[in-house]
Amino acid sequence: MNIDFTEEEIRFQTEVREFLAGHYSEDIRSKRDEGIALTKDDMVRWQKVLYERGWFAVNWPVEHGGTGWTPLQKYIFARELAAVNAPPLIAFGVSMVAPIIYTYGNEAQKQRFLPDILASNVWWCQGYSEPGSGSDLASLKTRADRDGDHYVVNGTKTWTTLGQHADWIFCLVRTSTDVARRQEGISFLLIDMKTEGVTVRPIITIEGEHEVNEIHLEDVRVPVENLVGEEGKGWTYGKVLLQHERTNIAGVAVSQYRIDRLREKSRQSIHGAAPLSEDRNFVRKLAAIEVELKALEYTELRTLASVAVGKAPGPESSLLKIRGTEVQQAIDALMMEAAGYYALPYVPAQYALDFPDDDRIGFGAETSTSLRYFNNRKASIYGGSNEIQKNIIAKHVLGL
Repeated sequence: MNIDFTEEEIRFQTEVREFLAGHYSEDIRSKRDEGIALTKDDMVRWQKVLYERGWFAVNWPVEHGGTGWTPLQKYIFARELAAVNAPPLIAFGVSMVAPIIYTYGNEAQKQRFLPDILASNVWWCQGYSEPGSGSDLASLKTRADRDGDHYVVNGTKTWTTLGQHADWIFCLVRTSTDVARRQEGISFLLIDMKTEGVTVRPIITIEGEHEVNEIHLEDVRVPVENLVGEEGKGWTYGKVLLQHERTNIAGVAVSQYRIDRLREKSRQSIHGAAPLSEDRNFVRKLAAIEVELKALEYTELRTLASVAVGKAPGPESSLLKIRGTEVQQAIDALMMEAAGYYALPYVPAQYALDFPDDDRIGFGAETSTSLRYFNNRKASIYGGSNEIQKNIIAKHVLGL
């Protein structure tokens, strides 16, 4: 997509580039470029750098600490972050629960939770999916029974990303079963992870990393004041949150960075062999992915424009989620094809620096190419499986 920036927008782009050049720490940059997993401290440290500049909560209302940027400024910012391979922001606080709190929460909740989310002082995780209740989220069974000025919560949440780091979890819980529809009687509850009865158990994913968890809640007492909005309206709030999540999942700028990196690597000759850029079949596949990505940019910009005027992302967030994850996975597959036998070793990412990659094609060291491929198999499932998103589009966009 070619966009003619105004002089003001060019100045903004220059400002962002100069800031990143001076404040993106070399140790984090090296880890990112070599495919080494960042620690919690690394991620929080980077987010605090953005917070101190006032560039962390780009989509928040200005009165709560947002930037007040135009959709095009947000587009420029995302592209510049991706261009230096900056870490993605941990979305659970800033992009997921915060919009629910500042939209549906009471004033006390806004004052209590938003400042710490903005400053990355508190790490949040998401409690939606359960064993047997993933895509069919309305079938969730975690109960929250009222007992005086507390709810007593019992149940299990699963696939809880980075829950091992979390200070708080936002949960969809069932507060009533005497309802006409399953979507009714579900409430949105904020739970302190230090509360007695909360147990976090790791789930090791296919690439060997501890990224997700199963969280057990046994007689967990949660103050009623931690209920967001109205009791029984959690399904409505949860849908809004998922629309924000699906918009973030698209990852257009990051996918463009990876395509650029792959194209750059494909021009290199390895051990005297012809570079991949001379392989017409490889070039065709790469061009096809980029065409899909360019089309996706238009939808992302339309979504940003809607958010900028105070609207929540609508059904177009499902389009972004579907095509964004499909593009990500297509890039993964092409990375694997390009890396060839270099992608075969299954070595934990933290050892990747032991392998020089000056003559290799892939993303970082060869092991991170295969590890990322394995990890991203889940991208078309989390945030609402792509099959479910197609149903949403059929109903709300096509009217079927």
